[in-house]
Amino acid sequence: MVLFTIIARVSDGLPLAATMQDNEQDGKNIVEYQNQAKMLFRKLGPQSPSRCTLETGPYLFHYLIENEVCYLVLCERNYSTRIAYSYLEDIAQEFHAQYGKRVNTVTRPYTFIEFDTYIQKAKKIFSDSRSRRNLNTLNSQLQDVQRIMVQNIDDVLQRGTVLSELDTKTQNLSMLSQKYKKDARHLNSKSMYVKVVAGLVAFLVFLLYFFIL
Repeated sequence: MVLFTIIARVSDGLPLAATMQDNEQDGKNIVEYQNQAKMLFRKLGPQSPSRCTLETGPYLFHYLIENEVCYLVLCERNYSTRIAYSYLEDIAQEFHAQYGKRVNTVTRPYTFIEFDTYIQKAKKIFSDSRSRRNLNTLNSQLQDVQRIMVQNIDDVLQRGTVLSELDTKTQNLSMLSQKYKKDARHLNSKSMYVKVVAGLVAFLVFLLYFFIL
């Protein structure tokens, strides 16, 4: 089940639109997760991974960044990750079509709150596993959910770890790994070269010794 959705500007974390779970019982403790979402937006940067899943208590945050806007949803753990990201892609496409040119000009929080109408429709469609659109989405290959970064929300918020730094560290490890492989190949090639030269020198010494005798 989708509990709530928030859309925010990446550059400063300004909330642009949001929707909440209508069920009062499910939403009684939702303020805590709203606050986590707002804190998370302030951790985002230009180098943040475009897709990320964050574990938080019994729930999961899934977010998608497109065109400098972050689309974030809080779901129950048993809600399909593939459907969650397909849902985010759907609202991202529609939001950009309606407000993309105005995103960087607004200064007031929740300027596009009327977008909640579309979010509610999308949430209903993607919550119905029997709908034809939903089944088609499940069979699509738009994203490989196995490769999406998964982090714990506390690791990101309490330790002050910026998501862009996590991504940078991952890239640095990959670069170091590639450099190590390259250096190893270079050293191996150099070692072979030394062995060949040593062999040639020994052969020349043998020839000189043979002709002198």
